[in-house]
Order: sequence, then structure tokens, then C-alpha cells
Amino acid sequence: MRTAYSVETVRTAERELMARLPDGALMQRAAAGLAAACADVLGRVYGSRVVLLVGSGDNGGDALYAGARLARRGAGVSAVLLAPERAHGGGLAALRRAGGRTTGTDGAEGLIARADLVVDGIVGIGGKGGLRPEAVPLADAVGRARAAVVAVDLPSGVDADTGEVRGAAVRADLTVTFGTHKPGLLIDPAREYAGSVRLVDIGLSLPEEPELEALQHADVARLLPVPAVESDKYRRGVVGIAAGSSRYPGAAVLAVAGALRGGAGAVRYVGPAGQAVIARFPETLVSDGGPKHAGRVQAWVVGPGAGDDAATVAEVLATDVPVLIDADGLRLAETSAVRGRRAPTLMTPHAGEAAALLGVERREVEDGRLAAVRELAGRYGATVLLKGSTTLIASSGGGVVRVNPTGTSWLATAGSGDVLSGLGGSLLAAGLSAVDAASVAAYLHGLAGRFAADGAPMGAHDVAEGIAGAWRSVVRG
Repeated sequence: MRTAYSVETVRTAERELMARLPDGALMQRAAAGLAAACADVLGRVYGSRVVLLVGSGDNGGDALYAGARLARRGAGVSAVLLAPERAHGGGLAALRRAGGRTTGTDGAEGLIARADLVVDGIVGIGGKGGLRPEAVPLADAVGRARAAVVAVDLPSGVDADTGEVRGAAVRADLTVTFGTHKPGLLIDPAREYAGSVRLVDIGLSLPEEPELEALQHADVARLLPVPAVESDKYRRGVVGIAAGSSRYPGAAVLAVAGALRGGAGAVRYVGPAGQAVIARFPETLVSDGGPKHAGRVQAWVVGPGAGDDAATVAEVLATDVPVLIDADGLRLAETSAVRGRRAPTLMTPHAGEAAALLGVERREVEDGRLAAVRELAGRYGATVLLKGSTTLIASSGGGVVRVNPTGTSWLATAGSGDVLSGLGGSLLAAGLSAVDAASVAAYLHGLAGRFAADGAPMGAHDVAEGIAGAWRSVVRG
């Protein structure tokens, strides 16, 4: 499990650790890890040109001490001081003793242009609201340079707690973060600025419950439903799919495709696309009598391609089994009906649908994904999976938010979300909680997308076909 903690939690852990260590020892640990990462990026340290962008905080101190280590190995190190009078004194002295140079911001763009490596130590994890005006030209110069860029703890200009980027920010190739991941390193848009992330253990003691967590292969493998020897199709769970319309029959087919690969023992379909579904998947149990007459199910999926069929959405929400609401179902579901449910509810909007539900612009959701998913979960009393470049899962009770680490931009294709809804519904029917079903579905869906695309365009049906391979890769580790 990969975890991320808030700035406040990290600061508290740092203070507790520093109280037990000799003065400056914690910064030296961080600097040693940073210097090692920089050396790995450079390949050959001796003779390389390194530019440190140094602000007034501890990140600037980390950069200076790391620069001193690189200078002692033969690198030519220049530190650009944004606030010379407030730069870390011990770090400055160490760099100068090692033969490094310091300069102000005048002429810094030329240094950056000639550098092999730029180390971003402008702003620490406490920075808010983007870069200060005096730092913006440096960030622009870094963006134009050919040098590799390593950020100290977090790219300057991004919000560590929310992943928001308000204004100019440094784009890094590698972020070396200390003690734990910060939420902004896992959530877009900030994640895009972080590049690869390398975690350096500095000995922090952190609480059991993080702010954010991301499942890994082993975590997902433990959650996957596996039929027992005595299992039959009903004991494994039956998922109902209420989806599709005369205009969008493909949504029903794709939702059923996802459901058939999600671990439940059987799939029941109700809706006007029965002929299309049975033609493609003859194992589906098709009914034309509506949800009430479909037979026993352990979970429902409602909404993909449903058009304006509000009656079916209301009928499904009135059941006493877990329900996944997607696509048109999100628009048609009454807030009171969702909040009034006793069985678990999982909502799976993309950013545009989430914005409509919250009554805000889409850009507000995309820029503040963590706040949006928490707000939706609280407002509807449901678990919410917010789809997008970063998929987030939040429960109505608050607590840890999950972020999905798999996926590919090729998943931005029509029908991909229908496959995800069927997959998630099947996992609900197999007995997983709403949070676990959402997390596992997003993980497998993302892996399936990677496998299906393999660097080229693909369709939603390819994603469905890739789920079995994704499942096997998780199980086999």
C-alpha cells in the first residue's frame, strides 16, 4: 500500500523526530537521499553542471547540502538564491566549503540554460497559491532548458495537500520526497508536474490512518473474489444491469461485458437492449420485465446509456442491495433517494458529471479533484469514484481517500466507463464493500487499458477483453 499524509501530519512527525536527533541530522538524511538521486539522474557526476534554485525554507537547505555533496564529487555547482538574506546558513557554508558558487537571480536564466541538472528547492511543502512573481521567470527558464529537473520534496508551485496548481509551477522529471508521499504527488494536476517520484525514508513515525492511499498489486490480489470449492453461480453473486436504450444499446453491451469479467457468478440484464446483449453474450440472463421482475440479484448497476428512463433508476434505488450509479443514472437519481438508501451506493461520475451534480464548472472539479470527490460523497451519503486522469474514491463517512495508480490516457474513449461500471457492479455482487469494489475495479480497468492499448488507440471492447489478463497479472504478482 502506498500512503500519503498531509503537511500538518508530516510537520508534526518531523518535529517529534528532530527532538530526538542531534541538530541538523534530519536535514542531512534528506540531503543524502537527494544527492544520491541526483547522482543517479546525472549518471556521471564529475564535470557535470548543476544549478540549485534555492528558496528560504528547509527545501532550500536540503538543496544546498545535497549540492555540497555533488560538488565534493567533482560537479560544478551553482546556487541561485532567491532570498540571499534568508537562505539556510549551514547549507550555504557547506556548499561554499565544497567549492560551490552562489549567485542572485540576475543571470540565472543563462546558468539554467547551460545546466545538466536543475534542483528545484524554491518552495517547500507548505507553499500555497503558486509561485511568487520573482520565481516565475526561473520556472519558465527551467521549462525551456534541456537539463533534467529534480524537485525537492514537491515541485515548487503545487499544493502538497490538494494537488491543485494555481499559477506557474516547476515541472520536474523526478521528485525526491522525504518520509512519505504527499497527496499532491498522487493527484492531478500536481501529479503531472512531479514526474517520477522517489521516496527517501528519513525515519518519520506516522499515524496509522493516512490522508490518501493507493492500492498495489498485492493489496488488490487479497481483495479479488475467488470461488470456493462448493460455490455455484448464485453463491458467487448475481449482478443486475439496468442500462442501455434504443439510442444507446452499446452501453448495455459494454456494461455487461465488464460485469461478466468481474467475479460474479451470473449477470442479469433488464432494458431495451436485450437482443443486442444476448447476441453478444448468450450467457446473460435477459429479462424484459424491469428490475422488480428480473429475479434475485446481489447488486445492481444502473444508468449507462439509460437516456431519460428515470423510472428504472428510481426502481433500482428502492432495492435493498448495493447499487452502482453511472452516466445517465447520475443525472436521473434523486438526491433524497440516494441518501435514504440503507444498502451501499457507489456513484461513478467523470469530471463533467461531478460538476453538474455539484453545480460548479467542470474546471473547478478538475483543478480540485480531492475536494470535489469528498464533497460529493458527503452530499449524497454514498461512496464516490471520480473518474479522470487521477481516479479518486471517497466514502460518505470521510476518512482515507483512495487514489488509483493504474491507467492510461488511451482509456479516454467512448464506452470505457460503461465497462468500468459493469466491472464494479460485479465486484459489489461478489461481496466487496463499495470502497473496495470501486478501488479494485479502477485498478483492473486501468491495467486492462494499459494492456489493450500498448501505446496505440483502442476501443472500450478491447478494455473489457483485457480485464482477464489484468486479473491474472495481479494474482501472479
